[in-house]
Amino acid sequence: MTTPQTTTRFAPSPTGYIHIGNLRTALMNYLIARKSGGSFILRIDDTDPVRSEEKYVDAIKRDLEWLGLHWDRVERQSARLDRYAEAAKRLREMGRFYEAFETPVELDLKRKKQLNMRRPPVYDRAALDLSQEERKALRAERGNGVWRFKLDHARIEWHDGILGDLSIDAASVSDPVLIRGDGQVLYTLASVMDDIDMGVTHVVRGSDHVTNTATQIQIIQALGAPVPEFAHHSLLTGPQGEALSKRLGTLALRDLRERGVEPMALLSLMARLGSSDPVELRKDMAELIEGFDLGHFGSAPTKFDAEDLMPLTAHHLQSLPLEEVRETVSALGVPDALAGAFWTMARDNITVLADLEKWWALCRDGAEPLVDAQDREFVDQAFALLPDAPFDSETWGQWTKAVKAATGRKGRGLFMPLRKAVTGLERGPEMAELMPLLQVVRGRS
Repeated sequence: MTTPQTTTRFAPSPTGYIHIGNLRTALMNYLIARKSGGSFILRIDDTDPVRSEEKYVDAIKRDLEWLGLHWDRVERQSARLDRYAEAAKRLREMGRFYEAFETPVELDLKRKKQLNMRRPPVYDRAALDLSQEERKALRAERGNGVWRFKLDHARIEWHDGILGDLSIDAASVSDPVLIRGDGQVLYTLASVMDDIDMGVTHVVRGSDHVTNTATQIQIIQALGAPVPEFAHHSLLTGPQGEALSKRLGTLALRDLRERGVEPMALLSLMARLGSSDPVELRKDMAELIEGFDLGHFGSAPTKFDAEDLMPLTAHHLQSLPLEEVRETVSALGVPDALAGAFWTMARDNITVLADLEKWWALCRDGAEPLVDAQDREFVDQAFALLPDAPFDSETWGQWTKAVKAATGRKGRGLFMPLRKAVTGLERGPEMAELMPLLQVVRGRS
């Protein structure tokens, strides 16, 4: 018997922009596939025709492409409705699928009654006792009912790739609704059929899916298919342990991209966050794949702070050669002859690429001098000794030497007032590197 090719999938619903929580799932599945030389499927879960929008499909693809998470093929659930209908028919024929007609109010009353009796609030399967005439009458009165999968009341056991050995008593879980009254196929059935048909071998998703996984295992087994290897990663929280779900609107990948977060910074953090391995900035995707180990992740809620992405982004940019950013530098209007020197000067003084603009503005237009009152006379005297542009790499050293000789100042009392007067800033790049790039020094009399 041949071992099937490792196949994973990322299955977002196109009802909004994908966020940092979605990325964690996508990245883990992507790395598993790539590390084993397998296949990574982008599956668009668009069975909800009301909420699904094509603009979100495009946005999902754009976000994944930005990160370099390239899929091997795209599948869409909306093109597979016939397969779901076939699965539903098979389940009916084997007595594992039944129609139920309770209203939401009736179901809520049943749950409250069970809780009052200190029983698990699971569906009582009352619909199984309905006669054909009663079903017909309810259908005429209320319309089509929902279709539930009849669970086998036994323990469902599997080895989870992160959580270890798991066991859930199916009697403690309600028979899941797989098809709504309006005919819409729900996630649980559609996902099972997709995984079967597409040969998915590994499924990684959030720990909030553990119970859903148990029911899906029984559905897969009922349909006579092999069960994939499941793993459930911990859920993300905010930096103080607060529920991240309240802040996901500000953590969409497109928002992080607009903030200037670099893909490799984001991927490096998410590939290690919640694991026993330290977060380390990776050079490229190959390093990321090589260093990934699903078994190193734990079950505890994982704190995520978007601000942790900024130093990683800065460190990534500092490692880049000019060729990696030449297009951005050129777009600022930096002459080709100065591009290399400009990037060498600026890269250690930026957090995101957009910060380059302020440094080129300083070089091109000069800065409003920042001069303390007690330094005004000293700065005027120093500027009188500054040679005319263009400057070179020796200008700063020669100038400060001349100013020191003329005024007797030295150390911080010499260098800081001159830096502030030339750049308008108290800190920044090495002045010897900056001076050759300055086209203008403002404030000279």
